Amino acid sequence: MFRRATRSISLAGLLALVFAVPVRADNIAPTEFLLELSNHVFNPAEIHAPKNTPLKITIQNNDSGVEEFDSSALQVEKVILGGHSGVVHLPAMPPGRYPFMGEYHSDTAQGVLIVE
Repeated sequence: MFRRATRSISLAGLLALVFAVPVRADNIAPTEFLLELSNHVFNPAEIHAPKNTPLKITIQNNDSGVEEFDSSALQVEKVILGGHSGVVHLPAMPPGRYPFMGEYHSDTAQGVLIVE
């Protein structure tokens, strides 16, 4: 009888390991930011975000024309119509500086995401 109880406990332990759900960074609620574009300038021009935390950036295009939020460092492109907003979801990232720009007005629409 003792042997059967030990076998049941071992089987239960093995099943717990097999079906364990790891805690992943994408199960963490994202840190949210609002980025506004007015007169072809991002405000704020610097976003400071915590490391290893997913991010949600809402970009509000207050200009009348279309703009494309673009960042090769973040591997993202998002077209946003004038007077509308768009959302960019980013995974948890290590510390670093990640520049972004407005593709159609890259001379003035410049910014950086600083992950600390």
